[in-house]
Amino acid sequence: MLSLVEASGEIARDLGVKLHVVGGAVRDLLLGRPTLDLDLVVEGNAVEVVRRLAAGLDARLVVHSRFGTAKLYSEGWVLDVVTARREEYPRPGALPVVQPGNLTDDLFRRDFTINALAFKVEPGPLGELVDPHGGLKDLEARLIRVLHPGSFVDDATRILRAVRYEQRLEFCLEERTAELMRRDVAMLDTISADRLRRELELILREPYPEKVLWRLEDVGALSRLLTWGLDEGLEARFGLARQVGPSPTLYLCLLAYLQEPTWLERFIARLRFPAKTAQAMRDTLEVKKKLPLLARAERTSGIYRLLGGHSPTAILANALVGGSSQVQEKLRLYLDKLRYVKVSLKGSDLMEMGLAPGPRLGGLLDRLLAAKLDGEAPTRDDEAGLVREWLAELETS
Repeated sequence: MLSLVEASGEIARDLGVKLHVVGGAVRDLLLGRPTLDLDLVVEGNAVEVVRRLAAGLDARLVVHSRFGTAKLYSEGWVLDVVTARREEYPRPGALPVVQPGNLTDDLFRRDFTINALAFKVEPGPLGELVDPHGGLKDLEARLIRVLHPGSFVDDATRILRAVRYEQRLEFCLEERTAELMRRDVAMLDTISADRLRRELELILREPYPEKVLWRLEDVGALSRLLTWGLDEGLEARFGLARQVGPSPTLYLCLLAYLQEPTWLERFIARLRFPAKTAQAMRDTLEVKKKLPLLARAERTSGIYRLLGGHSPTAILANALVGGSSQVQEKLRLYLDKLRYVKVSLKGSDLMEMGLAPGPRLGGLLDRLLAAKLDGEAPTRDDEAGLVREWLAELETS
C-alpha cells in the first residue's frame, strides 16, 4: 500500500497539488494495525491524480466526477481518493451538502478525533502528521471522542460507529462523548432505513459483532436497530458461526432464530432488507418449525423434500444451533450433498420416451429425483429404466 502512496505523491507533485493520507488508515498505521483500505485527500483535482495512478495499475477505476472522488479496486486492497471538502448538514439525519474545501475543512467533517488525522504525502516516505483535534493524544489514551457537541445530531450513525470502533479497538468512549451519545440516541430515528441497515451490516462484519450489539443495548441504541432484545445465548450462537466462516446474513439468521414471526417482520420492514436477505431470515423460522419432521425423516428424499427451496444460509443457521445432533447431521447432509443432486434426464428426454407435456411429466421428474436421492437410480441408464417401468405401469393402469 505504501508504494501506492508514494506513486500518488509523485503524481501530486507533478500536478502541483497537495496530497494527504487521512482517516482510518492513519489511525491504523499509528496503532500498528494492518490496513487494506486507504483514503487520500487532494487539495486540488483528485480525479486527475487517480486517473494517472490507474494508468499504471491492474485495478478497476470508478470515478464520480460530480463529487470529485474516485476509487481504485484491486485484489486485496481499495484506494479512495477524494477532493478536500467541507460539509454542512441542512437538518438532522440528512446527507450533508458538500462544497470544495481544504485539508482543515476535510478533517473537521470526520466523525472522531482518532479519524481526523492526516499524513502529508511527499515524494518518498510519508511526511509530518497533521493533527488539529488531538487525535494522537486520544489514540494514546485509547479514547473515542467526537469533534464537536452536535456531531451525533448532524449524523446519528456516528453513534453506531463509535461503539463499533470502541469494541474493535478495545478503546473507551470519552466521558463527554458518552454523555452526548445517550442524550442524542433518539436521533437515530432521523436516519433512513437503508443507512441504518448498512451500519448494521458493518457491525456484523466486525470480528465480534455480539460485543458491539451488547454495548449498543447498554447505551440505549440497540432498540433503534432491532425490534427485540438480546438473549444470553447470543455469544454461543455467534461463536459457532465464526467456526464456519460467518457472513452478515448468517448472523442475521442467528439473530432471527429465537424470534416470533411478527417481530421478525417488523424488523425486516424497519430496515428494508433486500428480498434475498429477508427470505433467509424467514426461512430460518420455517426450517426451525420442520426440525421435528426432519428428526423422523428416514429416507434421503424425505430430507430433501423438507428442506428443498429454503435458503442455504437459513439451513446452516439451524444446523449450527437447532435440534439434536442427528437432526443437525441431516441438515449438514442436505447442505453438503443433497442440494446438489440433479437427475440426468430432462423433460425433453421423457417426451422422447412417449410422455406428453403436462403435470404428469413434472410429477415423474420429481419422482425420478427422489429415486436418485435414495440411491435407486445412480446412473442415467438407471433413470431411463425407471421411467420406462413407470410408463408401462401408467399404460396398464
